Amino acid sequence: MTILLAPMEGLLDFVLRDILTRVGGIDRCVSEFIRITDQLLPERVFTRIVPELHNGGCTLAGVPVRAQLLGSDPVCLAENAARLATLGPAGIDLNFGCPAKVVNRHGGGALLLETPDIIHAIVAAVRRAVPAEMPVSAKMRLGFNDDSRAVECALAIAQGGADELVVHARTKEQAYRPPAYWERIADIRAAVSIPVVANGEIWTLDDARRCMAASGCDMLMLGRGVVTDPGLGLAIKAATKNGWAAEPAGIGWPELVPLLAEFWHIVCTRLDARSRAGRLKQWLNFLRRRFPQAEVAYQQLRTINEPALIDAWLAGVMQAQPMSHRHNGGAPHLPSGAASAG
Repeated sequence: MTILLAPMEGLLDFVLRDILTRVGGIDRCVSEFIRITDQLLPERVFTRIVPELHNGGCTLAGVPVRAQLLGSDPVCLAENAARLATLGPAGIDLNFGCPAKVVNRHGGGALLLETPDIIHAIVAAVRRAVPAEMPVSAKMRLGFNDDSRAVECALAIAQGGADELVVHARTKEQAYRPPAYWERIADIRAAVSIPVVANGEIWTLDDARRCMAASGCDMLMLGRGVVTDPGLGLAIKAATKNGWAAEPAGIGWPELVPLLAEFWHIVCTRLDARSRAGRLKQWLNFLRRRFPQAEVAYQQLRTINEPALIDAWLAGVMQAQPMSHRHNGGAPHLPSGAASAG
């Protein structure tokens, strides 16, 4: 059972990767995309988006991070991949799934699913440009307007030399609207010889179970589901070990509070001042789908942007927690064994 943390522009950046991988249950991360246009990027661009490159390509919890590239020019992507490879990422991932209009308008992301030959050329060029021992993976959707070329695109990726393929089980046109069509991932698995990872609409243990059954995959990528429930990866792994016989606990609100405090600390020390309060409220907005206490917290902070007031609020919430769940030497209290990579 392998669980990956999804790349999500504007949400799953290095800050949330750091915090979520401290919880456990995540075996590998993929960074948000690095946009490649027509130039060779300086090293500082790669390390700004993927600061884990300064830590051996891993989060502080020791979970490997693959750096994702997005673009449409095989030569330029290959040149940038070669430079990126010298910085020591855990691998290089290629984006063939971004649904953003601004990305598609410039020929990148999901639009490439209309041209499997270009996909093949990109993967092959990047594979040739980086050391043989460095993994090259890709993430795709089922298609742009429809899924009629899903298998063709997957074959282009596999035949181009990719080591692994993540499939988000929706088209660009379907965006993030439920459902996800996990059964189409099974069709792709039957056609390619490389490992396939299932992604899309996995919010709960039952979603994970049904996705694995429909897709045939024992590798899952979690995105919004694990942002909403940071213990979801731990719960899925525990459930697969006991045959889904009982619903194991992930982590509760008392374990989350010190993680929120640590998240806020990193945000305040690493991000631009204008975005700090918004980032905390963004995460709370997801958490309130799972935790009633997060709904209360979100409502209390909804109109507050002053860092000092947020500091005071967090101090009060921390004080209200049992002693066993408070900070100990600056590190959050986590469930037993949760600091491992999974």
